[in-house]
Amino acid sequence: MKIIAAYLLAVLGGNTSPSADDIKNILSSVGAECDDDKLELLMSQVAGKDVTELIACGREKLASVPSGGGGAVAVAAAPAAGGGGAAPAAEAKEEKKVEEKEESDDDMGFSLFD
Repeated sequence: MKIIAAYLLAVLGGNTSPSADDIKNILSSVGAECDDDKLELLMSQVAGKDVTELIACGREKLASVPSGGGGAVAVAAAPAAGGGGAAPAAEAKEEKKVEEKEESDDDMGFSLFD
């Protein structure tokens, strides 16, 4: 994946057909190692092709890949006669309180994914 990312960075930098040495230079500049076999495979696959066309073909292929599950939908049972409707609401409040307690200030308010 890092070899593909380096290839795309070279293209974004203005090099429309990066060489294997260009990709190795990009990877070495960030301290990443380059697997020569994977690099040769990538170079043989993209030789003479336009990057925008490759991305468009890949996007078409990804459109047919299922991405996401049909998550189960929770359906509340009808409350029993006699006013049992308050119990599900109380359970929902308790669950919400538990979720709030999971947050931690160990990172002093900074998070990598916020």
